[in-house]
Amino acid sequence: MKTLAPFAAALLLAGCATTRPTATAGIGFLAFGDHGYSLDYLDPEDLAPRTEAQYVAAARAKWLKEKRPVAEFTPGTIATVGGVPVAASGMMPVAKAMTAWCRTATCQFGVMLGDNIYPDGPTLGADGRDDAKRFQDIFVAPYGDFGWGQPDFRLYAVLGNHDWHISREAALSEVAFLEKTRPFYMDGISYAVQPPAAAGEVEVFALDTHVLLAGEKVLDDKLADDGSEVATTTYDASEPWTVPATPAERAMVADLEKRLKASTAKWKIVIGHHPLWSSAGGKFQQSRSLRAALLPVLCRNADLYFAGHEHTLELATDDCSTAVPGAKLPPMPAIVTGAAGKQRPLNTAFMGHQARGNPQYHPIFARGMVWGFAHVQLQGDVAAVTLVTTPADGSGRTEVVARHAFQRRSGVLR
Repeated sequence: MKTLAPFAAALLLAGCATTRPTATAGIGFLAFGDHGYSLDYLDPEDLAPRTEAQYVAAARAKWLKEKRPVAEFTPGTIATVGGVPVAASGMMPVAKAMTAWCRTATCQFGVMLGDNIYPDGPTLGADGRDDAKRFQDIFVAPYGDFGWGQPDFRLYAVLGNHDWHISREAALSEVAFLEKTRPFYMDGISYAVQPPAAAGEVEVFALDTHVLLAGEKVLDDKLADDGSEVATTTYDASEPWTVPATPAERAMVADLEKRLKASTAKWKIVIGHHPLWSSAGGKFQQSRSLRAALLPVLCRNADLYFAGHEHTLELATDDCSTAVPGAKLPPMPAIVTGAAGKQRPLNTAFMGHQARGNPQYHPIFARGMVWGFAHVQLQGDVAAVTLVTTPADGSGRTEVVARHAFQRRSGVLR
């Protein structure tokens, strides 16, 4: 792993014992994504009759197909539904863990990073299930009591690729629910908002990166047996209803830059579903296209970028040398916290190639095959990011696996 950039490196703890912070002055918030995986709403193919041995064999075959080191294979946490083995859900355990964490930590708002409903988002009844009940089960049941007595607490949400699977109308029905149902918050698929509890110190800028990428040319991913990238010439196909359809959707990045430049907030936090960098090895072309479209704006204006999509917990920075050549900007923090529902492994073979081939990328920490979330404490000009996991026993116990402090960038930029 590369040496940490001096600007970003302040504190990192990996494999820590279970701890909880004492609440301190400052602004604290939760960040989590890919949480909407419920065993009550599985894809029918997940419930095909099979034994646990057959489930494990299929998981191993997928592991090898994805060019992951065979010695690292694990099937992950397994549950059963009607006697059929399936991937266990971390939705309720992680929600319980966040509640436990926020008993002693400062949690004044949260950001939800997409893939809020698996496997296909709202369906408008196409699967024979009622979306009103789906929203209650997947949003209200785990998160409806979040806020812990704070009337202004909100969970600022974006959509992910799974939320868009059925149709534009279905995806927008989810947006409508989140717009009108507390503690959730949306204002369309792309918006900016200042959390009331932060008293103007923080502005959150939400992007629909699935729609953004549907307007870009994204190559298909392919890896060699050693985990290195293989060049491809075919493009990832987007559903036609996800392609930017309005002037605002087509100008999403330009509008973000205008909002960031006009913002008077001390901390400018951008959230989306897709990561700038990730270590799982299966979606690196999406990240490459997103960096081309978005990273120059982030490097020039933002303090932090949060995403999910990969079901991992990761901390990294990009030194901005490729995104804005010659500008000598502070490193851009890129945080992935998509482990709140379904586990996914890292690809350590791919990680090595990615780090060696991209000198602008500085990985700090990565953990896969876990359930967890991030907590961020903003204190002065420092954002202290804590990555927290919870075990498969559903106890809600919390374990700190990494801590890192990032310096505020926008003060330097201005």
